[in-house]
Amino acid sequence: MSSFEFNKLAASLLVALIVAMVTGLVAEGLVHPKKLETAAYPIAGGESAETQTAAAPAAEKPAPIPAELWAKADPAKGADIAKKCAACHNFDKGGANKVGPNLYGVLNGPRAHEASFQYSDAMKKLGGTWAPQEVAAFIFNPKAYLPGTKMGFAGLPKPEERADVIAFLNKQSDSPVDLTKE
Repeated sequence: MSSFEFNKLAASLLVALIVAMVTGLVAEGLVHPKKLETAAYPIAGGESAETQTAAAPAAEKPAPIPAELWAKADPAKGADIAKKCAACHNFDKGGANKVGPNLYGVLNGPRAHEASFQYSDAMKKLGGTWAPQEVAAFIFNPKAYLPGTKMGFAGLPKPEERADVIAFLNKQSDSPVDLTKE
């Protein structure tokens, strides 16, 4: 390669860099972006636990599931709906934890029941047991029910679906409860 060819190559590279730099400066002068205080399109599970806890909105609580819905709850429908949960949870007795804990026997059992699972600090501090109405409130909107939870599921807004899922969870237990007495 001759020195003339090399000079042409070096000059074209320098011109390209100068054009890119000038274009960037002009664009910065013309456009003044404003930082949003809140995300325009929130992404479920896209925030850290600290951010969720600090900026938790006022939680909308669902109405308790009425007795007539418990009576009509269908565990087979609940099993179909729970397929959404199966990506993160196992429902088999003695089954391994996945991204979320195994949920066999969770109904009326203690919260944070799986000793081998790393629960969020919020879940560890919650204490108590998972009564059917508590499970219903949690799966309505997990992040609103328990700010800081690791669970990224958006929730089940329909009370019929929640009742069906809880009827399914009730079957996944050594000691099912009578849901009609809830």
